[in-house]
Amino acid sequence: MPEMRSAAPGTGQEAPDVRCEMPDVRRAVIAEDSVLLRVGLVKVVEMAGFEVAAEVGDAHGLLAAVEKHRPDLAVVDVRMPPGFTDEGVRAALSIRRSRPSTAVLLLSQYVEERYAADLLAANISGVGYLLKQRVADVEEFIEALQRVADGGTALDPQVVAQLLVRRPSDPLERLTAREREVLALMAEGRSNAGIAAQLVVSESAVAKHINNILAKLDFPKADADHRRVLAVLHFLGVGV
Repeated sequence: MPEMRSAAPGTGQEAPDVRCEMPDVRRAVIAEDSVLLRVGLVKVVEMAGFEVAAEVGDAHGLLAAVEKHRPDLAVVDVRMPPGFTDEGVRAALSIRRSRPSTAVLLLSQYVEERYAADLLAANISGVGYLLKQRVADVEEFIEALQRVADGGTALDPQVVAQLLVRRPSDPLERLTAREREVLALMAEGRSNAGIAAQLVVSESAVAKHINNILAKLDFPKADADHRRVLAVLHFLGVGV
């Protein structure tokens, strides 16, 4: 029997078949061995607008969950069972190779710059490395989650500082102090608007500083976004 539809009120005609499509909800997988922190992460990730497809406590479970759910974002603890060494990092690198469309945000108790360098070496799009203490600033952490899932970068300021300490010399001596400050904020993954807010200057001033930075570093001709990425990699001494 065919499906009947009611008449539109007052018209005597069949009401149009209106179908409401739900907007696509991005999905996330959370890997954290501490149950207490994992529960908190689930709540914050959901506040950021993601559906938590799975929450796991070890690297093996993470890889299985990513394979099954194909999430947009994986939030990963650096150290997880069984060895509590670099299981999370190795799983994150595996995800980046097998599913480059899945963004990865690493969380660490301490600054471990070699892990950040490994994560950034191939591609800085859709990656993040933050200290766990940043989760306490919910608004900023949500912004970082969304930025990474959108293909951006979120690096903890302390991670940036440690990456710079690793450099045997500084090839950026041509930059002014303000330009280095702008470049450091770029390395954290901040937009021009975010840099302007942090430095309390106009966006046009930030754009001028960035243009000066790119000109002084003398990168080959390419689109602005690519040259910006090159500048950040050069600043961090990663992959250059």
